[in-house]
Amino acid sequence: MMTTRRDVLTTVAGSIAAAALLAGTAAPGTAHAQSVQGVSQNEIVIGSIQDLSGPIAMLGKPVQNGQILAVEQWNANGGINGRKLRLIIEDSGYDPKKAVLAAQKLLTQDKVFALIGTLGTVATLPTQQIALDRGISSLFPITAHHGTFEPLHKYKFALATPYPTSTRLGLKEMLRRKPAKRIGILYQDDEYGLEVLRGTEAALKDMPGVQLVEKTSYKRGATDFSSQMQKLKAADVDLVVLGTIVRETIGAMAAIRQLGYTGDFFGSQATYMPVVAKAGGKAVEGLYAVGETPNLYRDDPNNNKLLNEWFDAYKARFNEDPDLYSIVGWLTVDIFAKAAQQAGPKLTSDTLSQALEANGYPRGFLGNPDMKWSATNHLGNNQVKVSQIQNGRWVVVSDFLKD
Repeated sequence: MMTTRRDVLTTVAGSIAAAALLAGTAAPGTAHAQSVQGVSQNEIVIGSIQDLSGPIAMLGKPVQNGQILAVEQWNANGGINGRKLRLIIEDSGYDPKKAVLAAQKLLTQDKVFALIGTLGTVATLPTQQIALDRGISSLFPITAHHGTFEPLHKYKFALATPYPTSTRLGLKEMLRRKPAKRIGILYQDDEYGLEVLRGTEAALKDMPGVQLVEKTSYKRGATDFSSQMQKLKAADVDLVVLGTIVRETIGAMAAIRQLGYTGDFFGSQATYMPVVAKAGGKAVEGLYAVGETPNLYRDDPNNNKLLNEWFDAYKARFNEDPDLYSIVGWLTVDIFAKAAQQAGPKLTSDTLSQALEANGYPRGFLGNPDMKWSATNHLGNNQVKVSQIQNGRWVVVSDFLKD
């Protein structure tokens, strides 16, 4: 069941007492609590923060749809240990202040059991701490920032290989395939962009004769990249690293192409977007980027039956084709639901964490990597693949890369 921000979460009389009897344990952080927030006899309430109106809404909406589909499928199959899932999604507009307000609403008014799949570094970093301070889990943010799993906290779990690691692994593989000597980088002037810069610098430390000759940045939300591209062109770079997202990737590549640049491009996980390949046209042809889960297409003859059935279920529900971020959204809820089921009827943040640490999440029909957590490591994955845009589609060109 899906609840929008205009809905008011209703409760059944006596459900708090029933949940306390069923859970048999106090909520995390409250020594004598009589119930677990977001867990009643019949329901588990979960929350998510997406960009539904800002610059990366083209990612937030498919994430939202994937989450909705997963919730509906779990509920149609009986829910989790007799409880149905209720999902409440709030819009951040890709603005950290709005994200904080969204988190406060979810945690204090809607009283969610966990925050799941928050989209973007700028929304995740401030909101996960608010949840953790209340003893609420922050699970599987859709960002590769190391702050999603470091420092270790028993209630925060991450899926994505950190930007510095993935950039380093992918760039080294890229340079193995297409040797270059003079590297330039364009990066977003925030924590996300700095993470990509750190990964780039780390990769080049191990590569004698390869130099980072130009660094240039842009403010989040920028649309004009002409001055930055002129700097990179003037530096005579033969490979440009992009710490960009969607519009910036397309705009920057188009701008430097117009200046006559014919070198290569390599992007972080945040450039590995279906819409980049779809909307970028000729300007983005040949772009390399890293990602954990592949972009998949319904007409691929190599698809298995389960994958095509999932594609068709999504299309029937939302009247549009799913993309990578639909898959990622679905995975965030499915991983949570499987762990909650493994935790048993006495669901708390503690039993959920124990289930994640003990069981992991295997590679499935959607192409995700194996994910494993432990009591000392809450990063579920540390491997990526390199893909390239070929004829308007992302094509995987490497095996999984890892340290």
